[in-house]
Amino acid sequence: MGRKVTVATCALNQWALDFEGNLQRILKSIEIAKHRGARYRLGPELEICGYGCWDHYYESDTLLHSLQVLAALLESPVTQDIICDVGMPVMHRNVRYNCRVIFLNRKILLIRPKMALANEGNYRELRWFTPWSRSRQTEEYFLPRMLQDLTKQETVPFGDAVLSTWDTCIGSEVCEELWTPHSPHVDMGLDGVEIFTNASGSHHVLRKAHARVDLVTMATTKNGGIYLLANQKGCDGDRLYYDGCALIAMNGSIFAQGSQFSLDDVCPSQASRVSPYPRVKVDFALSCHEDLLEPVSEPIEWKYHSPAEEISLGPACWLWDFLRRSRQAGFFLPLSGGVDSAATACLVYSMCHQVCEAVKRGNLEVLADVRTIVNQLSYTPQDPRELCGRVLTTCYMASENSSQETCDRARELAQQIGSHHIGLHIDPVVKALVGLFSLVTGASPRFAVHGGSDRENLALQNVQARVRMVIAYLFAQLSLWSRGAPGGLLVLGSANVDESLLGYLTKYDCSSADINPIGGISKTDLRAFVQLCVERFQLPALQSILAAPATAELEPLAHGRVSQTDEEDMGMTYAELSVYGRLRKVAKTGPYSMFCKLLDMWRDTCSPRQVADKVKCFFSKYSMNRHKMTTLTPAYHAESYSPDDNRFDLRPFLYNTRWPWQFRCIENQEKDG
Repeated sequence: MGRKVTVATCALNQWALDFEGNLQRILKSIEIAKHRGARYRLGPELEICGYGCWDHYYESDTLLHSLQVLAALLESPVTQDIICDVGMPVMHRNVRYNCRVIFLNRKILLIRPKMALANEGNYRELRWFTPWSRSRQTEEYFLPRMLQDLTKQETVPFGDAVLSTWDTCIGSEVCEELWTPHSPHVDMGLDGVEIFTNASGSHHVLRKAHARVDLVTMATTKNGGIYLLANQKGCDGDRLYYDGCALIAMNGSIFAQGSQFSLDDVCPSQASRVSPYPRVKVDFALSCHEDLLEPVSEPIEWKYHSPAEEISLGPACWLWDFLRRSRQAGFFLPLSGGVDSAATACLVYSMCHQVCEAVKRGNLEVLADVRTIVNQLSYTPQDPRELCGRVLTTCYMASENSSQETCDRARELAQQIGSHHIGLHIDPVVKALVGLFSLVTGASPRFAVHGGSDRENLALQNVQARVRMVIAYLFAQLSLWSRGAPGGLLVLGSANVDESLLGYLTKYDCSSADINPIGGISKTDLRAFVQLCVERFQLPALQSILAAPATAELEPLAHGRVSQTDEEDMGMTYAELSVYGRLRKVAKTGPYSMFCKLLDMWRDTCSPRQVADKVKCFFSKYSMNRHKMTTLTPAYHAESYSPDDNRFDLRPFLYNTRWPWQFRCIENQEKDG
C-alpha cells in the first residue's frame, strides 16, 4: 500500500527588486499550502528578488536584501512545520550562484545551486551566475552572522544533494536542468529519489506549453515518482510574461494544473548504477500515520490553449501588470482601422474581461488595483465595455490620404468595445511642418503621383507618421486632464513582429510608444486572434477590418480609394516574412544558407531564380532597416523569431546592405543548380 503525501507547488507574480511584495506573496503561498495540508512547498526560481533583475545581480544590495528576506521567512511562524523551498542568489566563496534554499523550522537543510544555466534567447544566466559543476558533492557554506543568530547553525551543506525524510527522498532540479539532455532527475531516480522538484522562471511563448508538459510527464514515465514544477507568473518588469502553469505529475500523468494566465498574484497547485547522492537527513515526514486509507488524487487531462487563445490571455495579463504597476490611469491607442491596432484594442478589451471576471470571483487585490487606476474608491467593475471606456482612449488620426472606410471601421470598433474615442485631422500640422521646410529652403516636396522623386515621396509619408506619434503623446498626457480626470495614459504601439523584422515602419512614428503588446506576434497569428474575438466578444466590426487589405494610407488616394497596400510596399507577403524570420533567427541562417533551405522548401512553388530574388530582397531591406530595432518599443515577447535588438536578437545595425560576397554565393549556386 502506498503512502499519501501532500505537496504544494505555486506560481507567484513576483516583481524584480520588489523585496517587500515578494516576501508577502511567498508567505501567502506557504500559508495556502499549509492550509491545504501540504508538508512541502516549492516556489519559483529566484522568487525572493524576482527572476528578471538582470544586471542588478551584480549589486551587493540584491544579495543583501535577499538574505534579509530569507531571515524574515525563517523567523515567520507561517513557515513552521512545512519544508520550504525558496529561490535566491547566493554568494559562496566569492562566486555567485542561482540557488534553492531549503529549510524547515528555522533550520537550513540544504542550499542547492543551479547546475545548468539558461543562456540563450532571452536568458543570460552565465553573465551573472556560475554553474555548480561538482555533481553529487557538497561543501560547507558559512552562514552570514544575521542567519547564524536565527538558525543556530554555523555552516550548512551547499551543493548537489538530496533530502532524505522519514518516509521519502526528495531531489531538486532548477528550470533549465529539466531541458538538458541528461537531466539530474534521471540519476536521482536511479538512486532512489521519489519526489522531484523544479523551480522555474519560464516565460510564455506561443505554442510552448506542450514542450513543458511533455518534459515533465516524460520525467516520471521512465523512473516513476512525483514531479513538481513551480513557475514565476506575470510581468516581472520587462518584455517577458511568465505564464505560471505550475503542475504536478506522477508516474507519467498530470495530477494538478495551475492556471496559465491569471490575474491572481498567488496560484497554488496541490497537490543502471549511479554513484549515490549525498543525503541530508530530515527529521520530518511528508505523510501522516492515519492517511493510509485516504484516497489519493486522480490524474487529470491537461488543458491546452490554442495560439489565438494564448494571445487573448497572455498579452492581456501583461498589460494589466504594466498598468497597475506603472500607476497610470489607462492606455492611449492610435486606432487606424487596420488589423494590428484593432488587435491591440481587443487585447485591452480582453484585459477588461479578465479584470471583471477576477472581481466577480472575489479577487480583492484586483478590485483594489482597479479602484486606484480609475481613482474611485467605491467603483466595482461589472461590464467590460464600461471598464474599457474608463481605461482606454482610442484615436483615429485622419489625413487627406485616409479613406472613409478606415475611419468608419475604427469608430465602429471603438463603439463596440466601449473605448473613449477621439477623431481628429492631422493635415494642418503636416502642412505647417512642410510649409516651414519650404519657407527655409525655398523647395516644395511632392508625392510621386504628383511628379516628385522617391526621396520626396518617402519624406512626405514619414512626416505624417511622425506627427501622429507627437499627437499621441500630447493626448496621452492631457486628454484626461481635459475631461477633469486625474492621471496620464500609457501610449500603446501596434507594430507586429513581421513589420519590425523588415523595418516596415517609420522610426519614431506610432510604432514608438510606451509598450507594444503585439510586437512579438506575427500577422498570421494576429488575424487568428482577431477572428477569435469576433465570436468570443461579439465584435462584428472586426469582420470588415479582417476583410480589408492592410495599408498604411500615407500616399494620396486614387479616386477616393487606397492606392498602396502593405504587401506591395514590402515586396513580399506576411506569410513569407514569417518564414524568413524563423530561418534567420531560429534556424540561424545567413543569406546563402537561407537560399539553400528555401530552394527545397519552396521547390513546388518557386523557381531557383525567384527564390534567389526573394532572399536578396529580404536581406537588403532587413539590413537597411536594422537600425530601427535599436529604438523599438518594448514589446511582449511571444515569438521565437522576434527581432528585438535590445535583449533577444543581438546583432549589428550598420550592415553592407549589398551583401556582395553572400549574394555572389547565391548567384553561383543558382547557376550551378
